[in-house]
Amino acid sequence: MNIADLRKSYEKAELSESASNANPLLQFSKWLEEAISSEVPEPNAMTVATVGSDLRPSTRVVLIKGYDERGIVWYTNYASRKGQELAGNPFAALQFHWVELERVVRIEGVVEKVSDAESDEYFHSRPLDSRIGAWASPQSQVIEGRTVLVTNAARYGAQFLLQPPRPPHWGGYRLKPERWEFWQGRKSRLHDRLRYTAQADGGWLRERLAP
Repeated sequence: MNIADLRKSYEKAELSESASNANPLLQFSKWLEEAISSEVPEPNAMTVATVGSDLRPSTRVVLIKGYDERGIVWYTNYASRKGQELAGNPFAALQFHWVELERVVRIEGVVEKVSDAESDEYFHSRPLDSRIGAWASPQSQVIEGRTVLVTNAARYGAQFLLQPPRPPHWGGYRLKPERWEFWQGRKSRLHDRLRYTAQADGGWLRERLAP
């Protein structure tokens, strides 16, 4: 099989200026709700892109855990590679790809940590094994084998029992959008792309981009 010959015609929907919301957050909410109701696999999965001090970009997939007018929220280990890169360069990009709906959403902006209260609230809502896992995994560090994780989980499970506190190195990030792009696949590769750019008055400039 020649992968260069793999092709798909995108014909499920369209994205017009008249049918899209002037507020990108509301447009995102509409598309996310449609992805959830359509039961696409992991509609809450998003790619996070950061850039390190060596100017090399890196990506990973995380799960969105909240969104409102303040931004997009996810939780992770602050000592991980992405945490270290965000500490040095707070600008990042997010991408949602809902393959079955032939849609992509891209979001760019500055990232900040959420409050301790928000991180505590979410951490204590997680299943017990996930809370123990946050202690057990030295995320992004080299380890000798899976036994390290299993041993750590057993140790912290015995130490904290049913009430593990939130680790000081674990919490949430919020990306404050400065730019959004909504992509809808269309026939003949003439896709619809609408970009929203934040304006000084708090509004959004909506523009159509060539595919």
